[in-house]
Amino acid sequence: MRGRDPPPPRGTVPRRRGPAMTAPAPWSLTENAPLQALNTFHVAARAPRLLRIADPAALPEALAAVAPAPLLVLGSGSNVLLAADPEDTVLCFENRDIAILEHRADHTVVQAGAGVSWHELVLWSLAEGLSGLENLALIPGTVGAAPIQNIGAYGAQVGEFIQLVDAWDTRDGAWVQLDQDACRFGYRDSLFKQEPDRYLITAVQFRLPLLNELRLDYAGIREELQAMGVELPVAADVANAVIAIRRRKLPDPERLGNAGSFFKNPMLPCEQAELLQHRYPELPVFDGDSEGRRKLSAAWMIQACGWKGRREGDAGVSPEHALVLVNHGNASGAELLAFARRISASVLETFGVPIEPEPRLIGARW
Repeated sequence: MRGRDPPPPRGTVPRRRGPAMTAPAPWSLTENAPLQALNTFHVAARAPRLLRIADPAALPEALAAVAPAPLLVLGSGSNVLLAADPEDTVLCFENRDIAILEHRADHTVVQAGAGVSWHELVLWSLAEGLSGLENLALIPGTVGAAPIQNIGAYGAQVGEFIQLVDAWDTRDGAWVQLDQDACRFGYRDSLFKQEPDRYLITAVQFRLPLLNELRLDYAGIREELQAMGVELPVAADVANAVIAIRRRKLPDPERLGNAGSFFKNPMLPCEQAELLQHRYPELPVFDGDSEGRRKLSAAWMIQACGWKGRREGDAGVSPEHALVLVNHGNASGAELLAFARRISASVLETFGVPIEPEPRLIGARW
């Protein structure tokens, strides 16, 4: 449905207050802006203009000021590879409010601004006694980016819990609210990827259950809970287990530039997956996105090709996890992309399976 103004949050959760400060400007514009701090690969790049939005209600005014320049939206830059300096105006949302919109007997509706840290929202929801997001703990990025990629981990995907997405439709010049069906969520996919640059996500509403069936049978969660001495886990315990696993397997982007899992797990028809599993019995194969498809472990194939821990210049693969491409210091985006292409070509030559990147490529095509 459409409306003139974005829906106002109701019941905003009180936050800690520091000394009185002047309210920030609703938006600001910087010319020739460095982007190294705005992407988790820490690639040195510059934007011709950087538009920061503190108040989404001011978005139409701000867009009019930079029109007709095309836009590139960056959250924390945790799902992009800047293979070259962007030619577009870079847009960052800095609205970081979390609000409870509705309480029901079995669930609560929560709204979070696009600029909220994703992990902060997960921890906040658990502190409120809500569940559903626990398997998605410690994923880098912002709330506004989460629906685009339909982020997922340890058997859960964010699209399951999204009720509405508030956005500005750049094509029609109007505010829109898109429900779960309209978002067309799929495996690492959504309407927002299918129609890139059309929708500027300003806030997301989540329908979070008070009691959610815990998902423990994925990637060592049960074993981690046992090691923690937890016999009857609750959602917060699952989150702690996921955090512990991720910290062991995935490098901290603050210390070693990366964008988390760089490659998607490929989906293949059942017959092809079974042939590969017969040839390589140790190859992990999971249920796919339909009855006729199976998901293969890209990490296993990359490691089998000898790429785990390998380094060429400052571009490399994490020694902890074969899916994670890393910047050891001064690798350019172009160098990281070239390295990723060599990995993909190696997997294709060995297994006959194409693998593709999860992050959005800026300044290049795969």
